[in-house]
Amino acid sequence: MSGKETSPETPKPDNAIVRYFKETRAEIRKVAWPTREQATNLTLIVLAVTIAMAIFLGAVDLIFAEIIRLLVS
Repeated sequence: MSGKETSPETPKPDNAIVRYFKETRAEIRKVAWPTREQATNLTLIVLAVTIAMAIFLGAVDLIFAEIIRLLVS
């Protein structure tokens, strides 16, 4: 044998970006995704609450605007 020893190749470490995407992919696989029906129901709930809050806040704003108008005039 010659003076060189052959060592088994060690895998080179991934750079930070490649490691980030590998870890992200592994985490995404662990997620328990909702069914289509669950996603639809939750979306409708969010829309209903958003509309209800918009109406409520609009009414409160209208009331305060009228109070301020009466106090100023």
